[in-house]
Amino acid sequence: MKTTERRFDIDWLRVIAIGFLIIYHVGFVFLPWGVFIGFIQNGESINSLWNPMSMLNIWRIPLLFFVSGMGVCFAIQKRSWKQLILERTRRILVPFLFGILCIVPLHLLVWQKYYQQDLTYSLQPSHLWFLANIFIYVLVLSPLFFILKKNEQGKVSTWLKKLFGTPLGLLSMTAIFVVEAIMVKPETYETYAMSLHGFLLGMLAFLFGFIIVYVGEAFWQTVKKWRWLLLLLAAALFTFRLIEFELLAPNYLKAIESNLWIFAFLGFGYKYLNHPSKALGYLSQAVYPVYILHMIFLYVGSYLIVPLEISALVKLFLVMAFTFIGSFACYELIVRRIPFLRPVFGLKSI
Repeated sequence: MKTTERRFDIDWLRVIAIGFLIIYHVGFVFLPWGVFIGFIQNGESINSLWNPMSMLNIWRIPLLFFVSGMGVCFAIQKRSWKQLILERTRRILVPFLFGILCIVPLHLLVWQKYYQQDLTYSLQPSHLWFLANIFIYVLVLSPLFFILKKNEQGKVSTWLKKLFGTPLGLLSMTAIFVVEAIMVKPETYETYAMSLHGFLLGMLAFLFGFIIVYVGEAFWQTVKKWRWLLLLLAAALFTFRLIEFELLAPNYLKAIESNLWIFAFLGFGYKYLNHPSKALGYLSQAVYPVYILHMIFLYVGSYLIVPLEISALVKLFLVMAFTFIGSFACYELIVRRIPFLRPVFGLKSI
């Protein structure tokens, strides 16, 4: 269980996944049902956005849960159970509570103002819901994780390393996600937020994220070796879903496609991204606060830009630029530099 070496590819995947999540949220402003899920909606829709967004939606949240589980596997190497819980409380629970008290109400007020509703202070988890899930997973699964850590030469650990060091491990993981989709029967596979399906899927991804780091090099060599086949299969399943089902494929097919995308990205990441860089050093620290903040700037940007008499495509790029620039500027100029703000955004104190 050699997990003490820094894995830069996993850091990059976390940055990329959250970046895609922010872009995905911007896209809702330009879809005809955006207002029904709480976004300021542009009058002119860009319906063609939904195809790439639907492809992204299959794996964007599960990948984050995988990466979160991987992070715990690295974390327990130098921490006791008590230290892990205290560290995750500081890094996950505190920003979650701060977010629902101080961040989410701000973008909800912007939405209310835009649609000329009564301004009310509202407590909702909004885009931060998955932080609560992750904290629960840490509490529930950490006893198992520390048992595995203590018995890494035992029969169970040996079996896991053999299984996940072969393509059969990929098939086994995928089969379990398929079983979850069939048994829970979510209305749509992509209904992650605050649903039983989303909670169980996230827990499975979190658990497997821990395991694939725990078993070591063999898993990563497998996904690196088969990365092109995994990517081609994922793209083929998406194309089949688009043509045959108009994206409304059965949930078990979406579960398979989701895992193929994730395994492919893990393989390509391990092959090409496992090296340090100044950009990663900055982004790996910034991305968490930026994600917490981005909805404020998305809503303010939408409030200012959507009413303009310009094309929807130009608005899309302007809202996206406003969201990213505003979020990073707030992080760089305020959050990063004010000591008492750093902990509530998941950063270490200075």
